[in-house]
This record gives sequence, structure tokens and C-alpha cells, in this order.
Amino acid sequence: MPSRRALLLGTDRDRPRPDPRLAAPALCFALVFAAYAVGLFEVTGGVIVLPGDATVAGMLAAAALAARRSGLVASWATVYAALLGHRVDHYLLGLSGRSPGERFVALLGVDGLAVLAAAALALGTLAWVVGTVGRLAVGRVRAA
Repeated sequence: MPSRRALLLGTDRDRPRPDPRLAAPALCFALVFAAYAVGLFEVTGGVIVLPGDATVAGMLAAAALAARRSGLVASWATVYAALLGHRVDHYLLGLSGRSPGERFVALLGVDGLAVLAAAALALGTLAWVVGTVGRLAVGRVRAA
């Protein structure tokens, strides 16, 4: 059983920088934001609680981090960053009928950010479990 620190932060690495645990959330945010901004990702429904494309992108990145022995915090941050990328696009670029100040205030609404945080905890944990189980399965197959 890994220590709490290893579970949350992952194993220590002697690899060159940037550490994927730090780079992945920022990269995921930027890629999801850009994909929505240029129309590569799009929202097809009415009321959106969790945008599908951003959720999938964040979970795939989080599972890849877990497969590289990253901890839960990196998975949570990556999923949150992906969801935040959609939120920034929606509020800053998508609400054309409001002033820039109103858009920014809507973006920083605590209730919406809290929903994203709860979703990131649940989905990031699920992605971490999938990535960790996948890494362990590959290890067992290689050992056999």
C-alpha cells in the first residue's frame, strides 16, 4: 500500500523538467480552450453541466498521468483544468450579449467553480483508477 503522500502526489522522479504533473494541467487547459475557441470541440446541448469533449480530454490526460505513476492531485488538477478551459471559452468568448466585466464576474461564480471542482474530484479519481489499473495490468502481462 503506497503512502498517503505517494497516493496524492505520485512517486518521486529523477527526470528532466518540465514535470508532466505540472505541465499537463496547463497544457490541457490551453488545448481545450483553443479547441472550443476554433470550433474543433462544440457543445451540442442546451443546459451544459459537464461539457463532453472537455470531460473526455481531461480524463484521458489524467489516466495517462496515472499510468506514469502520478498521484491523485495531478489527475484532479488535469480534469479541472480541462473543464475550466471550456468554462473560460463559454464565459469570455461565448456570451456576446454581456459586457467584459459581466463575463468575468460570471466566469468566477463560486457555484459554477464548485461544481467543476466536485466533478473534477469524481472524474479525476475515476481516471486515476483506470490509469493505475491499466499500468498494473500491463506490468503483469509483461512479467508473465
